[in-house]
Amino acid sequence: MGKLSSVLSGIAAVLILVASSAIYIVDEREQAILFQLGEVIDVKTEPGLYFKLPIAQNVRYFDRRILTMDTEEPERFITSEKKNVLVDLFVKWRIVDVKQYYISVRGDETLAQTRLSQTVNSSMRDEFGNRTVHDVVSGERDRIMEIMRQKANVDAQKIGVEVVDVRLKRVDLPQEVSESVYRRMEAERKRVANELRSTGAAEAEKIRADADRQREVILAEAYREAQKIMGEGDGQAAAIYASAFEKNSEFYTFYRSMEAYKQSFKNKTDMLVLEPNSEFFRYLNSTNTKAK
Repeated sequence: MGKLSSVLSGIAAVLILVASSAIYIVDEREQAILFQLGEVIDVKTEPGLYFKLPIAQNVRYFDRRILTMDTEEPERFITSEKKNVLVDLFVKWRIVDVKQYYISVRGDETLAQTRLSQTVNSSMRDEFGNRTVHDVVSGERDRIMEIMRQKANVDAQKIGVEVVDVRLKRVDLPQEVSESVYRRMEAERKRVANELRSTGAAEAEKIRADADRQREVILAEAYREAQKIMGEGDGQAAAIYASAFEKNSEFYTFYRSMEAYKQSFKNKTDMLVLEPNSEFFRYLNSTNTKAK
């Protein structure tokens, strides 16, 4: 009975081992290739539980996440001005056709990154060779990265890989190049600053001229309005004087004469050279006559 129990336990263990070797799991971070006697017979890109033939079939897993290829040392490139720049970059990539990826590079991530590195470096030499130092440092940096990504992606698709992004982490200049570039950038910034100052001065002069014109217009309109009001006032005063004159012409003449005397003899030093019987002294003479 004990021997039978041992045999059954052995059989159960074998069955469990066979069953476990017939099952494989692909999670959401992976994709898998099913081989039979060394040949690819199936590709699993969706997560789940799958079955295979024990011993005759085997499974190899590949990462489906975005991977990073980072350069260890900055690469040296030559610009259109025949000047060297040191470039540090990284590439984001992922496997999109796992079967083609296996056939092209035997599923070796190191080989895939070597292929990508060669493609990116070749594209970068072409792009940098057509641009100046200023362009690669700041002027067209984003455009260069996008062009390199597109070119690298065309070649990467041949090995079942997609290039998601290419980024320039740092673009340095050798010491002998840095000083000349910085001087040129400084001169360019000064030129732009002077241009902005000139534009500002012209705008300020334009604003001042417009303000002066508006001031002259406002003063002219105010003077015209004042003259109009004064004219109307003088007209009304003349009308009042005329009305008063019509009512009592003798009193009006007397009043105006008194005003004239008042203004003429305001100061003790005032002096008039007139004949005694002048019309100006009419009321003074009449007063003196009555006093006699």
